[in-house]
Amino acid sequence: MTSHTIGNYRWIIVALLLAATIINYLDRQIIGLLKPILEKEFNWTETDFAQIVMAFTAAYAIGLLVVGRIIDRTGTKIGYALTVVVWSLAGMFHALARSAIGFGVARFVLGLGEAGNFPAAVKTVAEWFPKKERALATGIFNSGTSLGVVLALLVVPWILSNYGWQEVFWITGATGFIWLILWWIFYEVPARQKRLSAAEYELITSGQDETTPEDKPSNLQWHKLFTVPQMWALIAGKGLIDPIFWFFLFWLPSYFSSTFSLDLKKPSIPLMIIYAATTLGSIGGGYFSSWLIKRGWPTLKARKLSLIIFAVLEISIILAQFATDIWIAVGLISLAVAVHQAWATNVFTMASDLFPKQAVSSAVGIAGMAGAVGGILFPILVGTLLDSYKAAGNLTGGYNILFTICGFTYLIAWTIMHLLTRKAEIVPLSRLT
Repeated sequence: MTSHTIGNYRWIIVALLLAATIINYLDRQIIGLLKPILEKEFNWTETDFAQIVMAFTAAYAIGLLVVGRIIDRTGTKIGYALTVVVWSLAGMFHALARSAIGFGVARFVLGLGEAGNFPAAVKTVAEWFPKKERALATGIFNSGTSLGVVLALLVVPWILSNYGWQEVFWITGATGFIWLILWWIFYEVPARQKRLSAAEYELITSGQDETTPEDKPSNLQWHKLFTVPQMWALIAGKGLIDPIFWFFLFWLPSYFSSTFSLDLKKPSIPLMIIYAATTLGSIGGGYFSSWLIKRGWPTLKARKLSLIIFAVLEISIILAQFATDIWIAVGLISLAVAVHQAWATNVFTMASDLFPKQAVSSAVGIAGMAGAVGGILFPILVGTLLDSYKAAGNLTGGYNILFTICGFTYLIAWTIMHLLTRKAEIVPLSRLT
């Protein structure tokens, strides 16, 4: 049957997921773009900013563990709406903050709300798509992570030049409520969606896994995940590496402003290129390990070979400290963020390689929490180091040390993961119940 005969309403749902993810990353990126302005107005130190970032990542870590359960209980329509309301209000309330503590509180609430985006979006895809289309649907909405950052680079300077920093938070926060109206109008689970054709409903349901005894909720003992080395491999892969991406996300605007005098009040082509590179890395990283598997490589070996290649490529970020031209720095950092996303794609995929499907979501949640906890701790080092070098009149020197740390951490993480997964076996469900 042709797509016209079947219908394409499920792709409207993906468009809503993509829009929500774009807004999610637009809202979280604003604080980094406004950092040079806000630190002058409120006399922030680098440590103050680090603590504001830590407030967000702490809430995000908590949210990754609890919001998914709320969404499962309320359903995707209500659950997703609640998370967007929370993060949109938090985004707008940044405009009322007048101290580092005020911004920290606003960021904490923002982190709690934004943690619900991916659990809700992934659950929505599972409800709305046959198994053969889920990867494509997920890839489309996940591209919103980079599109949201690029949009921030376009929108924030325009609002700043015409209004002020408070209006940046009011306007961007309000976009979540526009999305909410569209979500409430167009979304419903397939079984209750009157706009869905019978043929498309048949396509969706016939392509999904049937509920069998092994698919039903098991007596998974959450704490037993910590007793297997495979779980600690994922914790290392996310806990050591995710903080590096948080650093790139929140401090790069300030780095280019201080090192290359980049005017953040204007649209920034260099930063757009860097963040757009993450999309290429995410897709390319997943494609490479899949290509190896198709050529006969054992699944886990293919993942680990991919990861060691990415770890070696990431060393190139160390060269950024020698860059005296902005476009050389852009090239090196673009490669670094693309490689990071390639790494992240494969680490998350390893969860399904190492754990039974009844435990994959829990394993991914724990690994994601580890990454967020690392994102809480790493800014302490970043803020202290940059404040120290700023006091000595050599802020760039602080960034150079951080780039060196970033370059070698991937190899350390890969070594730990390799040692913990040498047996290359799926954890039996019986060991987790």
